[in-house]
Amino acid sequence: MNPPESASSPVRPAALQGLFRGELEELVAGAGEKRFRAAQLFGWMHARHVACEGDAMPNVPKALVASLAAAGWTATPLALAAESPAAEGGTRKLLFRLVDGESVETVLLPGAEGKCTVCVSTQAGCRMGCAFCATGKSGFARSLSAGEIVSQVLAAAKVLGGRIDHVVLMGMGEPFDNYDASLRAVRLMNCPEGLGIGARKITISTCGIVPGIERLAGEGMQVELAVSLHAATPEKRATLMPVERRWGMDGLLAACEAYTAKTKRLVTFEYTLVAGLNDTAEDADTLAKKLSFPCKVNLIPLSPVEGFAGERPDDAACEKFLARLVRRGMKATLRRSRGRALDAACGQLRRRLRAARPAAAGSEK
Repeated sequence: MNPPESASSPVRPAALQGLFRGELEELVAGAGEKRFRAAQLFGWMHARHVACEGDAMPNVPKALVASLAAAGWTATPLALAAESPAAEGGTRKLLFRLVDGESVETVLLPGAEGKCTVCVSTQAGCRMGCAFCATGKSGFARSLSAGEIVSQVLAAAKVLGGRIDHVVLMGMGEPFDNYDASLRAVRLMNCPEGLGIGARKITISTCGIVPGIERLAGEGMQVELAVSLHAATPEKRATLMPVERRWGMDGLLAACEAYTAKTKRLVTFEYTLVAGLNDTAEDADTLAKKLSFPCKVNLIPLSPVEGFAGERPDDAACEKFLARLVRRGMKATLRRSRGRALDAACGQLRRRLRAARPAAAGSEK
């Protein structure tokens, strides 16, 4: 098996974390080793979060590791470059350096009863251009491979020193602008012999790329789908999200309704509240009328973003908006955004850390 080529970076090593065990078996056999070595490699990387280098895997021949490296494969597709101090509820932001020098951010979100969610990136930057998103303002470099996406979860588990319970593809980038790699990464995370994260504990977030939603509906996976809406009318949405001009709200909502009918899974609509722009009673009523099919709404007070003049509504305005939706029969929640002090809240990832500390020696392994 040859490493996949990349038009944007043809010399970038291919990540072994992006291969399923059967594919690793072919790779190992091609290197002249017994196929059972593939299970050892997969287990070390996915279950024990160990990179295939040096003496990290005592039962795997060093000659095999060297052979794979010579063929253009790596098990160290990213290194932890910096880590923020813990903020609200233990939230931490991690900056990873990729082999070709690009970087991405990942966020650790500890929860109740010792559980932890990790928010991963699918691209280095983003080209969707949403008005209140710092990632898009930082430009677009390239899409990540499945191995680079999965490796963020593996590295986060090592930083945490425990199991990752939930994964959200809500970091830098648009997953459906990198569909194949994102879905391969999700399936790898779901593998029982690896991370073993249940499909219903994995959320894919999209800004509204309709073909991606339609394609996901046919995958047969019970993942969660979150769709960024952020406005109750196409006119307002177009001022915030350029994607509205390509896949309009009416077509988007029709695709979401069809997705629910086919998968029996409720779509969660993400709605960022911006003071005086989309947080009025009229907006709430219009939104409830638009979302006439079974779904959920997640309200998110705006997090400050450099280059966007909008402001966060006060708590009372957010609560009133929520109450109005609930009175109209909507399943709605108001997110208590975490990580604003670290530029780690929704829309704030920009390939840099505030108040970061360098990674400890050896922590990238």
